[in-house]
Amino acid sequence: MAWNSEITFMEVLKKLFEQHFHLPVDSVQPLQGQLGGSGRRIIRLSSETTTAIGILYDVREENVAFLEFSRHFRRHGLPVPEIYAEDLAHGAYLEEDFGGTTLFEFLSEHRDRAAIAPEAVAAYRRVVAILPRFQVEAGLDLNYKVCYPRASFDRQSIAWDLNYFKYYFLRLAGILFNEQALERDFSRLTKFLLSADRDYFLYRDFQSRNIMLRPVLGEDQPFFLDYQGGRKGALQYDIASLLYDAKADLPPDLRQQLLDHYLDTLAGFINLDRGLFMRFYYAYVYVRIMQAMGAYGFRGFYERKEHFLQSVPYALKNLRWLLHNVELPIPLPTLMDAFKNIVASEKLQALGSTAEKTEKLTVRVFSFSFHRGLPQDDTGNGGGFVFDGRSLPNPGREERFKALTGKDAPVVDYLDRQESVHQFLASAIALVDASVSTYQARGFKHLMVSFGCTGGQHRSVYLAEHLANHLRARRNDGVEVVVRHREQPQLNQAQAQDHEQAQARLLEQGKAQ
Repeated sequence: MAWNSEITFMEVLKKLFEQHFHLPVDSVQPLQGQLGGSGRRIIRLSSETTTAIGILYDVREENVAFLEFSRHFRRHGLPVPEIYAEDLAHGAYLEEDFGGTTLFEFLSEHRDRAAIAPEAVAAYRRVVAILPRFQVEAGLDLNYKVCYPRASFDRQSIAWDLNYFKYYFLRLAGILFNEQALERDFSRLTKFLLSADRDYFLYRDFQSRNIMLRPVLGEDQPFFLDYQGGRKGALQYDIASLLYDAKADLPPDLRQQLLDHYLDTLAGFINLDRGLFMRFYYAYVYVRIMQAMGAYGFRGFYERKEHFLQSVPYALKNLRWLLHNVELPIPLPTLMDAFKNIVASEKLQALGSTAEKTEKLTVRVFSFSFHRGLPQDDTGNGGGFVFDGRSLPNPGREERFKALTGKDAPVVDYLDRQESVHQFLASAIALVDASVSTYQARGFKHLMVSFGCTGGQHRSVYLAEHLANHLRARRNDGVEVVVRHREQPQLNQAQAQDHEQAQARLLEQGKAQ
């Protein structure tokens, strides 16, 4: 399926929304941060009274799997999205909106490095307690015929993951290995993994970015997404995926506490032999880490999407812990040597230290028109502040300003004389300043701030420029400011030409004050 324009894409989702809710779509918001590596396009559609998430993806088999799994899980009372409408001919469907807070974001907001707040621990405990219901209860009568690309986590599935790791991580990271010896280890590992009981639903991508949290009766309850790659498999894989989710960086003692809670809950569903479960557990931890590292290598080294490489240092940390604390029940000498070479690699270590020491916090400031939807966030963070400037006096209503923008002196002078504009800016700047300080303290790399108005020409441009000037004048300590006037591309070109002079002038003004 090929799409000729963004308008075509939006119209399909709008039609589904309006047919289901019998309401017009008032706004659309691309949620690029939720794309990950899948290639799906995710859009939030809103009316005055309701919202929904629209998906467009051109792999029919995967869409069918997600839709059937969703309906099946809801029949079992599991917290997954309701499917409102679908148009598989165009690869589109409409689902329930669970809000914008992932478990990963909730964890990031409730931790101070290794110290994780009780609220986040409680959220994780709720998540692991629900997992057996997917695996055992709902997995018992699931239609595995719709699974894509495989009906089970079988020899072929494992081979794909191991080769993904070998060719896209080991090769591209420059890790030397004896290929024939490594293949013998892969064969031994595969045989061992397949000897575990594999008669359960394997979620496949059970990690913190695929779990949403929203308040229900005063508690942050989990809701689950992205199980379209699910298939029949072993119980160990999914809990390993969650607890060794690289960037979540859970401390070892918390991982053990959550594993124990999972096993206690699982024992209520099956006759659990804990010793037998643990015999296979760390082999599944390793294979999940290899699958993830293959993805980091493919998206990062091969496709040059650098933000995927930010997970590598955390994966190295997990490997280092496993090498020091775990001994598998089968010998895998070549694979273990490869892991040791990975954690000792100066190239991979520098990948982490360079990101930690030299990356600045980039604040991207946008102006835009609400008529064309919100600006897209392509950093993987899901957006940021959106300020609505339509309540402010509008220069565009006066003929003398119609051909000008919020950077032109007459418009600037007009808005400078409006008390409501100064109050608006003061409030926005206070919020952004607080977030900049917090983001720097936590090592975050991206913050997005968007100012919207009716046409994206006067008020939003003025507001965006003033915030950018404030940040440049007051924060030269590791903050990079990027301005984009979405509806006024010529302003972006002009800004690129005089950026250095303007920044120097503003810094001097800040020192003088």
